[in-house]
Order: sequence, then structure tokens, then C-alpha cells
Amino acid sequence: MKIKRESSRIVKPIYEGDHPPTTLHIPLTVFDKATYNAHVAIIYGYRPPTPPNAAIERGLRKVLSEYREWAGRLGVADEKGRRRPVILLNDGGIKFVEASVDCTLDQAIMPFKPSPMLLNFHPSLKGVEELVQVQLTRFTCGSLVIGFTAHHLVADGHSTSNFLVAWSQVCRGIDMNPCPFHNRSIFAPRELPILEFEHRGVEFTSKKLSKVFPLFEQSQVITEDIVVHKVHFTLEFLANLKARASSSHGTNKLYSTFESLAAHLWRTITTARGLNGFEITQVRISVNGRGRLNLNPCVPNEYFGNLVLWAFPSAKVEDLLSEPLPFATKIIHDSIAKVNGNYFKSFIDFASYKVDEEGLVPTADMNKSVLCPNLEVDSWLRFPFYDLDLGGGSPFMFMPSFFPTEGMMFLLPSFIRDGSIDAFIPLFQQNLVAFKQICYSLD
Repeated sequence: MKIKRESSRIVKPIYEGDHPPTTLHIPLTVFDKATYNAHVAIIYGYRPPTPPNAAIERGLRKVLSEYREWAGRLGVADEKGRRRPVILLNDGGIKFVEASVDCTLDQAIMPFKPSPMLLNFHPSLKGVEELVQVQLTRFTCGSLVIGFTAHHLVADGHSTSNFLVAWSQVCRGIDMNPCPFHNRSIFAPRELPILEFEHRGVEFTSKKLSKVFPLFEQSQVITEDIVVHKVHFTLEFLANLKARASSSHGTNKLYSTFESLAAHLWRTITTARGLNGFEITQVRISVNGRGRLNLNPCVPNEYFGNLVLWAFPSAKVEDLLSEPLPFATKIIHDSIAKVNGNYFKSFIDFASYKVDEEGLVPTADMNKSVLCPNLEVDSWLRFPFYDLDLGGGSPFMFMPSFFPTEGMMFLLPSFIRDGSIDAFIPLFQQNLVAFKQICYSLD
């Protein structure tokens, strides 16, 4: 399959009224600074009929007038006498690429599988000035694949999915709902900071420690040794797994489907890796603060930006594998529960006063090739990505691009849309056979 890129241009917002000034900027919040300094890419697939490229581009230009951050640039500005990282609202625009393939979608790539081939469906993620990139790839059968990349410093998955839904609404000629809440100044620290929790080594660490990698030297890892394996978990399997995870010693504690599946994958991947029983393994799990951070006024669900911290459940390998599934599920549940409103407030105080003072850097790092003995679980289960109807119907497929970082998993609602889940799991080739043998085991 050869993709022909026919055009590449910068697309800027289009305004119905007066053009706002392009000299404004928005400081990055403590949550923006703590997250991944990288683009994240997703892939959508549409069957015909699909709207023309011009209509999709016009809708994009209109929605950018409301989400100006995406059309801006990252930069620095003077804030209270100090140089601070900001989003420049300069309407610099986003990259818009049109491409074509001289065959049908079924001939080219069906079924969609995680592989380096996916990288052809969106612009490169390296050295990108634009904060959003869109590529439309047309097939001779009329099918359309949309590759979308967005810089994580600007917004988290919740905000990005709201933007995508707004884009689809504008393309269909209906009012944007919900409209984004843009005020990033609401996360002011308390005058008397209360550092109730430990944040050093959690969200931020020293530059020296950030260069120390467990078990593997990143430079020695060959990406070709890592395989991204897609696993489909049926609704029936998930129900049985949840029942197994929620029953222990005669008492019933109802855990969520996510907690149960994350615990199951933690145990099976740890087994497949063949780790030493005395090693400590932990899982990095995103926790959305919109429903937890009880500020006055409350943070609306429509807040646009980053508002995520992480839970880090951990266990000794020997205990994780010798104890039954409820043991791991409880560790995950309790760890997530601890990232509550007080934890978010403590983080705001710490990050506002200590990060610059101590020269700390984020622990969130997408430049690592290997997370072993640890894992990261990125759940996209609640994001309305399948609502991206640009005028020709909902997508029949959506998935992350190819991210061969060993141990960094993505959980998505299956495109079957029956409540089942697809997991994208990067593993070393040498561990894949063992994982396949046990990934559906409930023992």
C-alpha cells in the first residue's frame, strides 16, 4: 500500500464576527506541565458515503474559532517577572494534509491491526510546531481514514474528545454542545500550602533521577523487538472477570470493569514477562480530576486543558501472582480512591511552589521504549470518540496509532459497540506467546 500525499497546508480559524487579537497567551497550568510533552495520534475509519474534504476543512476552521488553543503555538512569556511556558493564541493554524491510496480500503489494510503501517495515516509526531494535525486519506472505494494528532500539553483525552465531538457537530450544521470552559487560572495554590501527600517521585522527580531507567537501557532497545498485540475481551468475558474480581473470602466488593480488567492484565503481563518474584511492579493509571477537585466554584466538566493525575498501585511480583485476582483489583481500587480532591489540592500547592524551586521534571515521559517491570494503562473507555459523525455517519473504527512502548496499554470500547473492550498491549516478541496462552484465563 502506497499513500500519495497530494497537499499539505496550514488551516486557520474562521470567525463570524470580529477577529480576536493574536497577541494573547494562556499560561500552562500545573496539570499541563505535569503531563506528556508529546503528540498523541488516533486513527478513524469511515465507510462511504463521506463528506468532501472541503466540508470537513470548513467545519474544522469554524470549530477552531472556539478552540483557539489548538490553532496556537507553544512558547514562553513574562508572567509576574518570570519566563513561563504558555500557549500563544496567535492563530498560527494547524497542519491539514490530503492524501489518497490507489486501491480499496479492504484491499489495503483490512482488518485494521496495530503496526508501523498506521504511521502513514497521520503526519509525523516529531519536531512538530503545530499543536494539531489532521490527515484525510481517501480510498478508491470511497472510504476515508482520518489521522488526528494533538499535543498533550494543551489538553487531555477528555478535552480532546469534546473538541472532536464539537468538530463533528459544526460539520453537520448543529450548535456546539458543550461549549468549552477556557479559564486556566482557576488552579491557584492556597496562600498557606498544605502538602498533605508526597509528590516528589510521583508526578515530578529530579532531573538526575529521571535519567535512571530500571532493568533496561533505553538506547539498547530495538523497537522491532516490541509487538503491539490487540486483544478483544467480549462482554461475557468481562462480566465473568468482574464477578471473579469482586468476590473474595465470602464478602462481595463490587469493582468496576476497568479495575477488574486492569488487574487481570497486570497479572497476566507480569507472568508473561517472567519477572523475579522479589521485584516491585507498579501500574500508572490516569485519574480525571473534573469530578474530584472540589474547588469553589467547581471545575466544570467542560474545562478545556489537562486535569489528570495518576494512581500508582504497586505490589511485589510474588504477591501479585500468588494471590487471587481480588488482591490485585483491591490494590488498584484503593490506589485510585486515594487520588481524591485533597490529593489534587495538595498537588496544586506542591507544583506551584516546589517544582521550579527544586528544578523538578515530570515523571510522565513518552520517550521511554520500555516500562518493564511497570505498566501504564490509558483508558479511553469513557471518551465519546464514536460520536465523530462528520456528516456521513459514525466511524466504523477508531484506534490509537502505533505506539511501540513496551508496557503502555490502551483500553478502548470495541467498534462492535456491544460493551466489549479492545486492549492494545505492546510486549517484547519473546513474551507474546506466553501472554497469548493466559490472557483469557480466569484462574
